[in-house]
Amino acid sequence: MSGYARGVVLDRSDLAAWGDAVRAAGRTIGFTNGCFDLVHVGHLASLRQAAEAADELVVALNTDLSVRDLKGPGRPILPEADRAALIAALRPVSAVTMFAEPTPLETILTLRPHVLVKGSEYTEDAIVGAPEVRSWGGRIVRVPMVPGWSTSQIIASIRDAD
Repeated sequence: MSGYARGVVLDRSDLAAWGDAVRAAGRTIGFTNGCFDLVHVGHLASLRQAAEAADELVVALNTDLSVRDLKGPGRPILPEADRAALIAALRPVSAVTMFAEPTPLETILTLRPHVLVKGSEYTEDAIVGAPEVRSWGGRIVRVPMVPGWSTSQIIASIRDAD
């Protein structure tokens, strides 16, 4: 695709221009977010489903500080640069960006995606950015979670094995 790169890690300052180039190419943008610490098959399944909802998928990752605030001491296991590189290298993902705020709302407002994707454990009313995305004609997609896969469970299993 000319005009924008795929598999990239973008600063938020570059996100709007990247999105404009995607739109200029006639493509739709999907958006999802999360910590993605210790990437596992459940993450991959969710990202594949999210990618099916739009032509290009942007994943916003919580920074290390925001992961620690959400998950507690000892997290993340992998630093943000490593998590970003891993997620950007996955086939379903077009671009990765980071956010340090408690929610990804500012990132959503910057990108203005056509589709906002979150796991089905969230009700549509609880999805940050849903009213805003709907206000510009976008849609919300909830994808089912893969049972038995969670980073917290993996970490607990590793600790139990010690």
